[in-house]
Amino acid sequence: MNKHQVLLFTFILLSTSIFAQEIAVLKYGGGGDWYANPTALPNLITFCNQNINTKINPEPETVEPSSTGLYQYPFLYMTGHGNVFFSEEEAENLRNYLLSGGFIHVDDNYGMREYFEKELKKIFPEKEFIELGKEHPIFDQNYKFPNGLPKIHEHDGKRPQALGIFHENRLVLLFTFESDLGDGWEDPSVHKDPEEVRTKALQMGANIVEYVFKS
Repeated sequence: MNKHQVLLFTFILLSTSIFAQEIAVLKYGGGGDWYANPTALPNLITFCNQNINTKINPEPETVEPSSTGLYQYPFLYMTGHGNVFFSEEEAENLRNYLLSGGFIHVDDNYGMREYFEKELKKIFPEKEFIELGKEHPIFDQNYKFPNGLPKIHEHDGKRPQALGIFHENRLVLLFTFESDLGDGWEDPSVHKDPEEVRTKALQMGANIVEYVFKS
């Protein structure tokens, strides 16, 4: 992508961010189940529209990493369990998207981290994850999480972590690990989580949405 194209898509993204609050699912390659938790994001969007005054399309679109359509969405959601692969073209497009004002929440549904970290080096070879401390404002939006990222599902018994990639002090990518927020957002019949667990997951998700759209 040349300089003029980057400037054009930056303008599109910034214009869209001003007038719209939209979230799309990122459809990635590599064989991982990018389509996991199909009811999760629609449920989170409904919760946000009802509780934090957003006006997000309740039926999120799907977008691919190589598409210029990325720039229509200020917020991308990515999840799954397994392998992730970005081509060099996709990595460059994602980098330009994020540097232009976009944001990605990567929610590890279990087993995704090692694959994603490898591909992340294609996008930001010069950057490393920084863990968000419990004092980060993402935990102090409409809902208060004084202990940081909540634990929704047990997998390997590890503590939940919110890991970020920053550009010029702006959080451009959030990786939630050992929390499994998306499972908590799913329809109650899917995982049969207690209502208080689902509520906690939805509230944390709403905080992420609120933080991104306010920043």
